[in-house]
Amino acid sequence: MHFKKLVLLFVFGAIIMACKEDEVEYVVPQIIPAPNKIEQNEGVLIISKDTYFSFPWVFRQPALMLETFIDSAPNIKTGTGDNKTNISFNYVEDGGSSKESYTLRIDTKGVYIEASDVKGAFYAAQTLKQLLPAGFVNKSYTESEVVLPCLVIKDQPQFAYRGMHLDVGRHMYSVDFVKTYIDALAMLKMNTFHWHLTEDQGWRIEIKKYPKLQEIAAYRDETLVGHYSDQPHQFDGKRYGGYYTQEQIKDIVAYAQERFVTIIPEIEMPGHSQAAIAAYPELGCTGEQVKVAKAWGVFEEVYCPSEATFKFLEDVIDEVVELFPGKYIHIGGDEAPKTRWKDCRYCQELIKEKGLKDEQGLQSYFIARMEKYINSKGKQIIGWDEILEGGLAPNATVMSWRGMDGAIEAAKAGHHVVMTPTSHCYFDYYQSENENEPLAIGGFLPLEKVYNFNPIPEELSDEQSKYVLGAQGNIWTEYMPTEDQVEYMAFPRMLAMSEVLWSNPEQKDYADFVSRLERFHERLEALDINYANHLYEIEGHMLTENDGTFYELKTLTGGKAIHYTTDGSEPDSSSTIYDSKIAITGDLIMKAAVFDNNKQLGKTFTQNINYHKAVGAKITIDKQPHKAYTGSGAQGLINGVSGSDKRYGDKEWLGFWGEDIEIIIDLGEAKDIDSIKTRFHNGNGQWIYAPKEISIEFLLDDGSIVTDRRELPSQSNKIVSFDYEFMRPKHLEIKVKTITLKIPNYGIIPEGRQGAGHKAWTFIDEIIVN
Repeated sequence: MHFKKLVLLFVFGAIIMACKEDEVEYVVPQIIPAPNKIEQNEGVLIISKDTYFSFPWVFRQPALMLETFIDSAPNIKTGTGDNKTNISFNYVEDGGSSKESYTLRIDTKGVYIEASDVKGAFYAAQTLKQLLPAGFVNKSYTESEVVLPCLVIKDQPQFAYRGMHLDVGRHMYSVDFVKTYIDALAMLKMNTFHWHLTEDQGWRIEIKKYPKLQEIAAYRDETLVGHYSDQPHQFDGKRYGGYYTQEQIKDIVAYAQERFVTIIPEIEMPGHSQAAIAAYPELGCTGEQVKVAKAWGVFEEVYCPSEATFKFLEDVIDEVVELFPGKYIHIGGDEAPKTRWKDCRYCQELIKEKGLKDEQGLQSYFIARMEKYINSKGKQIIGWDEILEGGLAPNATVMSWRGMDGAIEAAKAGHHVVMTPTSHCYFDYYQSENENEPLAIGGFLPLEKVYNFNPIPEELSDEQSKYVLGAQGNIWTEYMPTEDQVEYMAFPRMLAMSEVLWSNPEQKDYADFVSRLERFHERLEALDINYANHLYEIEGHMLTENDGTFYELKTLTGGKAIHYTTDGSEPDSSSTIYDSKIAITGDLIMKAAVFDNNKQLGKTFTQNINYHKAVGAKITIDKQPHKAYTGSGAQGLINGVSGSDKRYGDKEWLGFWGEDIEIIIDLGEAKDIDSIKTRFHNGNGQWIYAPKEISIEFLLDDGSIVTDRRELPSQSNKIVSFDYEFMRPKHLEIKVKTITLKIPNYGIIPEGRQGAGHKAWTFIDEIIVN
């Protein structure tokens, strides 16, 4: 925002006026994550060559980094003028309850940063950077002065652990990109980088004692093309891989330390280890040669809990702990199939020798033994919530990904936890319902859902809540072959997560966040970050009310108009302006778009509405859908809107985990019915299975009950359709009052499949009654 001659400053809803005849630029503060407390004052500060820096030695690092940032503007070289204004860093004995807290004060004479620790001083500098124009980021700011508002910011984080994860096993990225990723974390006051370094599909860290990890485990013969659920699987025929040398890792670690980001390396065990076993087959239970995995998913090749394996892993840890100075080593522990252990004579003898209950107990023994060794190196372990199975290792921290239950169990037992449930933290999920989104693993995690995440489970008491260290966003990269794609999936959801973890939850306001994010886009562009922009997309919702069925449109950003059509034609600035809910009385094709000053922003929204005979009826389900996949609730199954063909996590599909369900549709008045149709998702790679059969029950207007049962044939298709038609003469009407669908869960996923041994998911779409 540019102001010439007379400078009008709009700061957090207040207008400040200052007279300045020179041309200056001022940017409205749009700080992310939002500071805890801002007090605005009258007046402005001019930063120019007449500004100088002062700081104690303990704060030299953030001070010099800030000075370099400001001096990147070619016409502002601080300290080369008359030293009229000052940017000072000041050490105070008590900067607040956290070492990361700070106070930032700006008046007409200078900027004053107060902190009790260098971390707080660093975060104050990050806030000050965001008060400067985005042109400072890419060195495009050419004015000789810049204006800052007079204000006081008092700030500190809500959580001690504020993280982002990056999987480099499925796809690998350059050292420069990893540093750029760390820069983004630091900008957003995130302090932990979880680096997922080993996988079935590739080993990415140099271990000098085991050269075959670099020669064999780091490379796969080819890579899966398309989605895992696409059948048959196809591959690109291209060798893929690489690894980070120890010197590169030391460089990245030092880079992160300068930005107060701690790196947690993840060395997976006992599962997700096929790449290592490909290099050293004796680490597996069979001793047979296997290949580095070329498809995604979970594989049966896991480390055998032999002395040779433990020696290998201890040697690996010896080299890892020398590279990473942080307190944690992540040991994975997730998705470790027990098939090989069940068939392994050595494993079965070990279970008996150690007095273990079963293979789950053997996993606990495995983790506990490695924890003891890692503890002896002065480190602590952290692992995915499967490490709870068979008993939790004594000093372990749990990273809860399969919902909240693992975190609740661990916290109640006095273990620290980091929250990263799929429902709110898996940034490899789709973030928009737009059909043109790039290929993703599945699911649906829009920006607003990330922003509304509360890392503290309701089931925990205040005392138990203290064990929740924080949370992190996860970037799993099966479907992210490029660095641009990683950025697209990470941003802006990373910004929302930063505010979840830093800002005062009582002050959170999604509309305000969206407003700040819209302005923040300019900064992301200056950083050359390939962010996803869904702010101008439209969301549509069916509403069933006493006086009829309606359709509601909304968009995230304010001050703009929605224009729409209902005949399938493209909307333009002359189309009807949306100002209230739209009555729905029949089939239609809704198209809508956001306009600003008669110019369309974003993509056109399209929704087909099938006004079938159950729309507006009463529906009940005897089970609640899983809280991660609630869709539009039970009513969403008969709202005339079908879910996506490509993903199961949108607002139309309902997901149930391992439960039989019974759905009752009360049509109110008896209606002549010819057919019932619905669809089930069948993405077996995501543990989702269509049911094997469905039972149907009809209550007719004469009080009689008709029942039927239909089997669904086993299919490899991602979508399985259920089409039921009444077999009756055309002239005979069947008047139905209620329809009951009984849908048994598929059951336990069989051995050899993704998720073997776990309960299957059931996902159901619109139930169409005609």
